[in-house]
Amino acid sequence: MLVSRRAQTQRRHRRVRRRISGTAQRPRLAVFRSNNHIYAQVIDDGAQSTLAAASTIDKDLRNQLAGLGANCQASQAVGKLVAERALAKGIRSVVFDRGGKLYHGRVKALADAARDAGLVF
Repeated sequence: MLVSRRAQTQRRHRRVRRRISGTAQRPRLAVFRSNNHIYAQVIDDGAQSTLAAASTIDKDLRNQLAGLGANCQASQAVGKLVAERALAKGIRSVVFDRGGKLYHGRVKALADAARDAGLVF
């Protein structure tokens, strides 16, 4: 039986989400990668609220990226921005949620940039 790529990604994401969840002390850094953009959110699952967010469609980054939201440089910029926003709110430690995607390429670039900017995970 053929299973679509989207179904495989959703299955991996459900499997990962069974084990990790964000708390007030250690929220979840969730990454969503589409074909054209990448999004990152720092989420407190207990309160069901987003504490900080960044993406390639943010006004702060849109001018810097010049329409290129689907490469590793854009992912690094998003990782740095989400880490700065989280640190400004007093969040230092997070749990990484790769969103069912492989830890490679743009997802890895975002994670490394967030670590370099000061987030611990």
